[in-house]
Amino acid sequence: MDLVLVLVLTLSCLLLFSLWRQSSGRWKLPPGPTPLPIIGNFLQIDVKNIYQSLTNFSKTYGPVFTLYFGSQPTVVLYGYKAVKEALIDHGEEFSGRGRLPIFNKLFEGQGLGFSHGNVWKVTRHFTINTLRTLGMGKRSIEVKVQEEAQCLVKELMKTNGSPCDPKFIMGYAPCNVICSIVFQKRFGYEDKNFINLVEKVEECVKILSSPWLQVCNVFPLLLDYCPGSHNLLFKNFKFIKSFVMEKIKEHEELLDVTNPQDFIDYFLIQRSQANQQLNYTLEHLTVLVIDLIFGGTETLSSSIRFAFLLLMKHPHITAKVQEEIDNVIGRHRSPCMQDRNHMPYTNAMVHEVQRFIDLSPNNLAHELTCDTKFRDYFIPKGTMVMTSLTSVLYDSKEFPNPETFDPGHFLDGNGNFKKSDYFMPFSAGKRMCVGESLARMELFLFLTTILQNFKLKSLVDPADIDITPVYSGFSSVPPTYQMCFIPV
Repeated sequence: MDLVLVLVLTLSCLLLFSLWRQSSGRWKLPPGPTPLPIIGNFLQIDVKNIYQSLTNFSKTYGPVFTLYFGSQPTVVLYGYKAVKEALIDHGEEFSGRGRLPIFNKLFEGQGLGFSHGNVWKVTRHFTINTLRTLGMGKRSIEVKVQEEAQCLVKELMKTNGSPCDPKFIMGYAPCNVICSIVFQKRFGYEDKNFINLVEKVEECVKILSSPWLQVCNVFPLLLDYCPGSHNLLFKNFKFIKSFVMEKIKEHEELLDVTNPQDFIDYFLIQRSQANQQLNYTLEHLTVLVIDLIFGGTETLSSSIRFAFLLLMKHPHITAKVQEEIDNVIGRHRSPCMQDRNHMPYTNAMVHEVQRFIDLSPNNLAHELTCDTKFRDYFIPKGTMVMTSLTSVLYDSKEFPNPETFDPGHFLDGNGNFKKSDYFMPFSAGKRMCVGESLARMELFLFLTTILQNFKLKSLVDPADIDITPVYSGFSSVPPTYQMCFIPV
């Protein structure tokens, strides 16, 4: 009986493999390693170091190649030229969002980050216009960030220079900025529901970035039938969803259609107009707000925590930044965005932090919106596309010694700040982060305000500081550590 079962399984695999090859044969997909039936190239990919695996494949197959995650082909784009050509030159064709099982379960095709087709286009248009109306890129938002930065300073002062874990404190400030936009409300750092919200967002991102979730995305049956951290992810997401739904309910009861105050108000007003182009349901609004909270909280929190590690590990860089702060801003007023134009070294440091930490190594998966000819290949509609942002941010021709943390990567020979087309930590093209300008503002203002008021002190020798991410899947997750904020 065992022999019969083995034969049946073997024949089934061979049949599936044959059908698979026949189906892909109608198209001219980029080359790649030979996949195994059912599991594809999974065993050839190091889920703990995907970038190194992609680098090795690119050396053999070039900057455009195909990997199979399970039975699904994924076209991988490696290097600036290939990524730019796809996301910018062929932006419309590559503007779909990859349909990963875990995100399908969480977001169900709603919101901004994981919606598709016309729903995504209209949602993005609404989101960008509403954020601009609410002050994105304007002085009004800058004032909110400055005020939150001062609240952060007060909170750090309470540590009295004693060792502390900056993880959640650094999540409170950026989360409050986005909450002030979507809820017209900031929360006290002692608010238990707010603390739970920030903690659960951080934990969700950590789980999503774990190797286990990469395995679950390849074999989605694990999500339904196996124990694992994904169950905690679902539980946390349910809490976040309930938190947001409660706020939306409060907005419904108090809505003044003649005087919208925040993002939720604008959506509810649009909903009352019954626009058929977009699914203006409360479920859609809930997921859209969660999108904004995730994007506006953990991305900034992780970036700042990585920045602290890098600044403590390189005290000579920190000293130069603080000298520039003293010369341009001084100690008696808050930093503002106009200061950035007169602080090339600090601006370069902030950019270098984003380049070096490589927060979204492989970007969120894209999907082709139509049958596409790309270079010499014919790729069918619906094909998943992975863009290696690491290969762009760590390009050795654009950034000499890319493994070294060096603000000089963004300075010219005269010490002036220089831009780089290779700087795309927020992705590029039609699916790039809608909050990029806000994120850059927050990073600059939060870091300069903290360095204006504190000396960063490590509990270990700078040479022993480990900046290796805990995980580098969905996002790069910084390690847990303690440090001291010494008032100056």
